[in-house]
Amino acid sequence: MKAIAHIKTDFKEKFGIPRQSGLVSETVGKIVFEKEYQVPEAFRGLEDFSHIWILWNFSKAEREDWSPTVRPPLLGGNKRMGVFATRSPFRPNPIGLSSVKLEKIEYTKDDGPVLYVRGADLLDGTPIYDIKPYLAYADSHPEAIGGFTEALEERKLEVKVECEDFLTIPTDKQNEIIKILEQDPTPSYKKDGEEYGMKYGGYEVKFHIKEKILYISSIT
Repeated sequence: MKAIAHIKTDFKEKFGIPRQSGLVSETVGKIVFEKEYQVPEAFRGLEDFSHIWILWNFSKAEREDWSPTVRPPLLGGNKRMGVFATRSPFRPNPIGLSSVKLEKIEYTKDDGPVLYVRGADLLDGTPIYDIKPYLAYADSHPEAIGGFTEALEERKLEVKVECEDFLTIPTDKQNEIIKILEQDPTPSYKKDGEEYGMKYGGYEVKFHIKEKILYISSIT
């Protein structure tokens, strides 16, 4: 297989990326195709779909070997589960699958058809193998059982801003950063008060968590 496109996002490092697609709908990604696939006819009818599937490459997690078990962060990093029972990036084949909202298709002179999507959980520059339409009648399963993830407590946090500089950045970026931090990007074995840093959209955000409240302490 070879990459047909790459996605541009504000996620410049792995830390802070939502653990699943669709959790933070405020984030926007732009999918730019390789020259060979910038053919308008290949996208005919896609504009009629609200959501799409993205098959992509864990390009920053490729390894020569693989392990049959992994340590899911949601379980605190101290309990092993079978790799096929998780969405860990460390797999026999480093393939990712994400469901995102298709905002629009822009037909450009230099890059051909460009897809704008919301809710992507992909690092900036991630190679994409394929695009498929999301079919609600076949792909949605409200009765599905979530295995070990159903026993996990809600991880969503309250976010409070402690630095005035945060209020000087564009409102849309404020909202995106808060929505990302609400999902708690830190490991389950974190300690209260420990400081973390996240890079997003050209900013570096420092924060700490105390009693399920996340405090933004600085932004540069």
